[in-house]
Amino acid sequence: MTTAATTSVSSHGRLTVMQGAALYIGAVLGTGVIALPALAAEAAGPASLLAWLGLVILSVPLAATFAALGARYPDAGGVATYVRNAFGAKASAIVGWCFYFAVPAGAPAAAMFAGAYVAAAFGGGAHTVLLTSFGLLAVVTAANALGITISGRLQLVLAALLVTLLLAAVIASAPHARAANLHPFAPHGWFAIVPAAALLVWSFAGWEAITHLAGEFRRPAHDLPLATGIAVAVVGVLYLAVATANVLVLGPTAGTSSAPLAELLALGIGGKVQVLAAAAALLLTLGTMNAYFAGAAKLGAALGRDGALPSWLASGSRAGDVPRHSLAVISGLSALNMTAVALAGVGPKPLVLLTTGSFVAVYALGTAAALKLLPRGSAASRCAMCALVAVAALCVATGWFLLWPLVMAAGALLYLRVRHGVSGQAA
Repeated sequence: MTTAATTSVSSHGRLTVMQGAALYIGAVLGTGVIALPALAAEAAGPASLLAWLGLVILSVPLAATFAALGARYPDAGGVATYVRNAFGAKASAIVGWCFYFAVPAGAPAAAMFAGAYVAAAFGGGAHTVLLTSFGLLAVVTAANALGITISGRLQLVLAALLVTLLLAAVIASAPHARAANLHPFAPHGWFAIVPAAALLVWSFAGWEAITHLAGEFRRPAHDLPLATGIAVAVVGVLYLAVATANVLVLGPTAGTSSAPLAELLALGIGGKVQVLAAAAALLLTLGTMNAYFAGAAKLGAALGRDGALPSWLASGSRAGDVPRHSLAVISGLSALNMTAVALAGVGPKPLVLLTTGSFVAVYALGTAAALKLLPRGSAASRCAMCALVAVAALCVATGWFLLWPLVMAAGALLYLRVRHGVSGQAA
């Protein structure tokens, strides 16, 4: 295998702080904000706000850990590079495969969620869902094929629209808030906060996604931590604001609404709930898919460079280059998965479960690598320890779905073994 860059790259890209923050916001502030406030309220009532607050607090050390690693090792491999430096090539291949092949599963699921909202607003059933999903896939593929500068600009526009939409929902519905809706605060008992928090984990995934773009920042050591800090603040405030408005405004119906964000907008400014929900779903999904496609495409190029995937994927691994081969694989696999799920009629749920298990494994290996790589006793190292404890709890909550990353691990190790055997015979 070729030798990976382990510390930094010789040249950097043109990604600005605000574009990086927008990519982070899009990666984390995903489709969960559409429906999860209602699901959490159903599980724990107003006490679900404590689950939201707890996860916002826990996301701080997790985001800080990956930002510290990205600033020190601005490489397209992202978490795979950190794990390589800490534990070697085999562990790096495992975490790389877990992330890379999770995106073609998670992206179609997110696209189909958005498609369902569009179908509910305009009709057309499964055909509308599929057409919307492929349309979203085409847009994010084209944006990333044009380069990270175009993708970053698109993300900045999407993030601005999304933040405006969420703030409008909260502010416009504020006159309808009632403190009485906080009582009873824990109708299902205090322990119900735990399953509510488990539901909300999906809303806080994404802090690792932009590390693959660290080398694309103009000044990675300065810009990446700053972009992360901005994103943590924006995401935390928006999540807590929407969740609080959901409880205070919708009251007893907060746990039964299928589109709480749209209902807040409808109460505040009027309009058709389903159309508003479709608009919110499209904005959220475009932002999420765009951020993950950008990160995964760079990762695939780095894995090809390092020998964990075929070498023809390596094109585009350097800062400023466009990883079109890797992007084509991500886009093609996403389209294939989308088609298979549609033909099978099973919906996006299986894809969501596979994605969740894979990302938990990525977090576990990434935070473990951080403890070994970051200076002992530093603030970053302490953040990594807190993050590792939180991820251990996520592993327990994930349960049987960790079997999928084990399958990915077996595939990565088998590929390395076969490649090594072929290389040995050639020699």
